[in-house]
Amino acid sequence: MSSSSSRRRTSHTPSRRAAAVALVGVSALLAAAVQSGAASAAPAGPRAGKINPAHVALKLSPSQRAELLRDADAAKADTARAIGLDAKEKLVVRDVVKDGDGTLHTRYERTYAGLPVLGGDLVVDTAESGRTERVVKATQAAIKVASLTPALAAGKAEKQALSAARAEGSRRTAADVAPRKVIWAASGKPTLAYETVIGGFQDDGTPNQLHVITDAATGKELFRYQGIKNGIGNTQYSGQVTLTTTQSGSTYTLNDGSRGAHKTYNLNRGTSGTGTLFSQSNDTWGNGTTSNAATAGADAHYGAATTWDFYKTTFGRSGIRNDGQAAYSRVHYGNSYVNAFWDDGCFCMTYGDGSGNADPLTSLDVAGHEMSHGVTSNTAGLNYSGESGGLNEATSDIFGTGVEFYANNASDPGDYLIGEKIDINGNGTPLRYMDKPSKDAASKDNWYSGIGSVDVHYSSGPANHFFYLLSEGSGAKVINGVSYDSPTADGLPVTGIGRDKALQIWYRALTTKFTSTTNYAAARTGTLAAAGELYGTSGAEYKAVQDAWAAVAVGSRSGGGGGGGTSYESTTKVSIPDAGAAVTSSISVTGRTGNAPSNLQVTPNITHTWRGDLVIDLIGPSGTAYRLKNFSSSDSADNVTDTYTVNASSETANGTWKLRVQDQARQDVGTINSWKITFP
Repeated sequence: MSSSSSRRRTSHTPSRRAAAVALVGVSALLAAAVQSGAASAAPAGPRAGKINPAHVALKLSPSQRAELLRDADAAKADTARAIGLDAKEKLVVRDVVKDGDGTLHTRYERTYAGLPVLGGDLVVDTAESGRTERVVKATQAAIKVASLTPALAAGKAEKQALSAARAEGSRRTAADVAPRKVIWAASGKPTLAYETVIGGFQDDGTPNQLHVITDAATGKELFRYQGIKNGIGNTQYSGQVTLTTTQSGSTYTLNDGSRGAHKTYNLNRGTSGTGTLFSQSNDTWGNGTTSNAATAGADAHYGAATTWDFYKTTFGRSGIRNDGQAAYSRVHYGNSYVNAFWDDGCFCMTYGDGSGNADPLTSLDVAGHEMSHGVTSNTAGLNYSGESGGLNEATSDIFGTGVEFYANNASDPGDYLIGEKIDINGNGTPLRYMDKPSKDAASKDNWYSGIGSVDVHYSSGPANHFFYLLSEGSGAKVINGVSYDSPTADGLPVTGIGRDKALQIWYRALTTKFTSTTNYAAARTGTLAAAGELYGTSGAEYKAVQDAWAAVAVGSRSGGGGGGGTSYESTTKVSIPDAGAAVTSSISVTGRTGNAPSNLQVTPNITHTWRGDLVIDLIGPSGTAYRLKNFSSSDSADNVTDTYTVNASSETANGTWKLRVQDQARQDVGTINSWKITFP
């Protein structure tokens, strides 16, 4: 998305959030728990280290879940009024989770005057008594547009979207359907827009579902994201395994009747349709090599069954949609196609055969990864672009890793490497590393302000790194024969809580706290809320979540700042002029020796009603500027209170440090209330 120095928007007033003030949001609940330490800010915790059954999702049968969905649908008008939605807004029920204590987490989409609101999704938490406890929204902006009549013709929006797809290397592009009118609310002020979905194929042969959002008044592209998520059997990767198949007469098929009737098909180098259901006269599938087409089928069928069992056993989830129905798998897609992907449209997984058709991408962690994209689509629906797209990819890596460890297969032991079996690089290295993502030469170890512009497969790095640290901790260790040595952004250690607890925390956050627009800061908030509910806010688990996020440069340590140390603070207020010159606030540091650390913590407290306008730098005693925050035309949230980690090791510790802030767009003013630097 391009940025500009000015734009039209309504002034920000307290009334734009009036609909939400009667309800306590998860972030507010957490702020109370962290800042005051009040026992009433969170449910009473269980015994130390034990999961709280009151906040574990119940294992619902498909009929029980369907009944809860029907109840929510019948009450949706009352719910919309109760949470303060405008009369033009309607709720559409998507999903429901029920906890052991009777709490319901109901996920909704929204419409406005009959138009879909993209980025308007929300989760309503209701106590067993029926009282609404909190609402988690993808956007806090009031959904309202001045006109529902577009100034731009739909055909022009389609033409621009086609051009965007071609610029990304798409082949045989065509709009799958005519552009539809929507309200775009996922970034900034809600806007009347067109959504165009471009079909054809991407440059590597993957099917294309490029969603392009175009402002219906100005023709400006607001957003784009890709709808296709990449990513006894004698298997190629998992050895000899037991498969559940179906027999009819003398014919066996790869049809798993015990897991929602999951079927595995052979595309035989095709790129469309379902292909042919694997069938044969005996129940031994493949020979462990690519010379037999059924080998890849066996791997995919085994991966689907193991993923189903992982979700069922670990989280009580019955299939990808939690409705007891299976997706299906397609293998042998295209010719030498080096990828695998999940498609919401067909509710299916597809696997290519790799370079030279020698290494099908049907390994266990890849299977778990692809199907987990389906789980994300049917829960948080994380937009597949920007920071939410990185979290979407990381979610699939996290649960794909969970599937591999769950299988406990001697031929493919669990590890924190992604795609290590498929040799996609041609040199025996894995596709991604969770302990230190940058080892793949593209992924990012830690969060930084520009990470949303990185490809989602690489911006996933900080979340993968967080999950590894939360599970195993930092430093050198060997797990199942694989050596790891995970660093931290702040140079401080992290003590892991074990993979099982880390998985429970991530899954609960995904299903009850995350929305389509969740970014890294909100993922921290959501996982802390989940950890607090499951294990209490005073135990090792909650603190480990704080420390693991701080270790990838998201938020502060459990002890505050960088985990302790000495802080220097300025409380002198400085006004920030609207679209004006930069202003500074100074702190004098004395009495220290040597240079500043590589993990200096900088915590601004800035009031501003559209923080994306702000560019913030730390100025060291030498005059060197360290960028803390870039300009972002789409970041409409209020205020800047994040803690940033700066490698200031080339600066002398003593001297004058300055916070420099400039407002680079019109219509909002702000104030530096205070700021501090912390030497760990």
